Amino acid sequence: MAKVRPRKNDKKIVGCSVETTLQAIGGRWKVLIIHHLLERTCRFGELTVLLKGVSARTLTRQLRELEASGIINRVVYPQIPPKVEYSLTKLGLKLNPILQAMHEWGEEVGRLPKSHRD
Repeated sequence: MAKVRPRKNDKKIVGCSVETTLQAIGGRWKVLIIHHLLERTCRFGELTVLLKGVSARTLTRQLRELEASGIINRVVYPQIPPKVEYSLTKLGLKLNPILQAMHEWGEEVGRLPKSHRD
């Protein structure tokens, strides 16, 4: 397979901003978490149901990383049993056009015959 060499102008884009974005939202579950939080505020249990197959430990880790990145808010209500809600911050809401573009790309690729995807 031929190696793809980055052009001089590509280095600026790939070297910093794309890597930063992928560090913040990369991984199996983060984009899906953001997708659901774009629709509405969710509790931990709701996210567990929406994200079929995610373990509680993994979801907790992903939520903590998104919170540390400033993408989501975590609000704890002082009641018994404890109530915790997750929502997107202003920074997290800025990901909407990115996820929309990913959705459109996925729709387009999904319509292509498998032979054209290779």
